[in-house]
Amino acid sequence: MSEFKEIKATEISGNLIEKLSKEWMLITAQKEDKVNTMTASWGGFGELWGKDVSYIVVRPSRYTYEFLEQGEYYSLCFFDASKKDVLTACGKESGRNVDKIEKHNLTVSIDNAPYFEEAELVLICKKLYSQMLEKENFVCKEFAEQMYPDNDIHKLYVGEIVKVLEK
Repeated sequence: MSEFKEIKATEISGNLIEKLSKEWMLITAQKEDKVNTMTASWGGFGELWGKDVSYIVVRPSRYTYEFLEQGEYYSLCFFDASKKDVLTACGKESGRNVDKIEKHNLTVSIDNAPYFEEAELVLICKKLYSQMLEKENFVCKEFAEQMYPDNDIHKLYVGEIVKVLEK
């Protein structure tokens, strides 16, 4: 039986900006009967269009991108410090070459999107909007050149946070 309890997005404890930037998260999505995950430390959370939302960015070169493109939902999973090595590995390994979920003994559950039972906090998100970032739209041109010298530019996804699970 799951140890999670469902809470509202506004009841999430702690600082989500710090959780994301310092502790990282796994972005997880499903394509047909396969699940893939990747580590992320960029993104954001807020309110848009009257909904609690997440903002994530994923490069098209990442394997998880294919999964995000096909599915309607994705999850964002945050873990305690004991899983930092797993998040580090999931950021370096490609799901094209290794089954990261099996290798790191993660237990998948599905509630519209796949998520991990080992997580401390799970956000289930429904895609509302996506768009490729474009260098010409950066107000700070130097920043665009610095962040994307090889033009491997992110795609932005805005997802409604439809469920929050916390231990």
